[in-house]
Amino acid sequence: MRIGVVAGEASGDMLGEALMHAVRQHYPEATFEGIAGPRMQALGARSLFPMETLSVRGYWEVLRALPRLLWIRWQLRRHFLSHPPDLFVGIDAPDFNLGLEKALKEGRIPTLQMVAPTVWAWRAERLPGIRAAVSGILSIFPFEAPIFEQAGIPLTYIGHPLVHRLPPPDRAQARAALDPTWSGDWIALLPGSRMSELEYHGRLFLETALRLQRDFPQRRFAVPLINAGTRDYFQRLLREPAYASLPVTVFKEDATRILAGAEVALVASGTATLEAALLECPQILTYRLSGLTAWLVRRKGVKGWVGLPNIILGRAVVPEILQEQATPDRLAEELGNLLRDAERRAEMRQSFQEVRRRLQADTMGALVRGVERALTHAP
Repeated sequence: MRIGVVAGEASGDMLGEALMHAVRQHYPEATFEGIAGPRMQALGARSLFPMETLSVRGYWEVLRALPRLLWIRWQLRRHFLSHPPDLFVGIDAPDFNLGLEKALKEGRIPTLQMVAPTVWAWRAERLPGIRAAVSGILSIFPFEAPIFEQAGIPLTYIGHPLVHRLPPPDRAQARAALDPTWSGDWIALLPGSRMSELEYHGRLFLETALRLQRDFPQRRFAVPLINAGTRDYFQRLLREPAYASLPVTVFKEDATRILAGAEVALVASGTATLEAALLECPQILTYRLSGLTAWLVRRKGVKGWVGLPNIILGRAVVPEILQEQATPDRLAEELGNLLRDAERRAEMRQSFQEVRRRLQADTMGALVRGVERALTHAP
């Protein structure tokens, strides 16, 4: 079996890794190619373009990168139509993948979208286009099934692979493993995995850390950055005189160990908020967009929560400090309140246990069922 894949960022790479493990349990010789990150490549996936090329967010940022993105999509379309895979799986990145999937489906190649486009939050007008582009959806959230099935789009709920990948940690042991020479507590700073996110959040997070250090001098800060480009950018910020006194350690890895060992975390909205919840790390959520992007989002009248733990539970468990409200003073105040309130942290961890229960499923079995369902109902 030959499977085409496109993963657009680190979270998609993790999902693709789970997909590869599941498929190879039933099809040991299956090969994967397209756009893959380091986790998928470690399992043998062939990446035709760097995954980081697709890691662009926001209207203005996408416009700047659009010629390159369209050229890559055209190259992938030509490649897969000339050498048809048995199945194509687009992993998240719907703005990039849906157009490619539509062209491949019209070429009689079965297509799956892993991670449903967020029509439940906004952009419900996308449903007809999604139906034309995909043979099915591999959904990681239980509340999505009625929306897509009502629109005539086959959906297989696979649970969230992170539930199995991230068991509840031994926090004391995890904290000690971060630095055996340090017996104090850590504050995790997760400014995002994309360069554009670092540009908006890098100094914001460091300015927040400066303010926290005044009231909590016994804490250290941990920043996980697995991508070399974002890591170099953040370390250049750290070398600026304003931040020279900050006790910050940059880890060349994903966020798992850091969140497992941290007392609290400041997290840029995205999959990292779910990782923090599954690792039962109390957190404050923040996010900044460009002024143009924020204005366009507001024009759509988007309401409700943006953090995955809040969306999954249907209530505000994690404070969301967004856009203009996201100032160093406000973020430091929220984190400081959380650090001072042990009872509040314990309640947040209990809510995170409920998040885990709601996302549990037989992920590996469901992935295989979703793949076989798409192959059986090929266009």
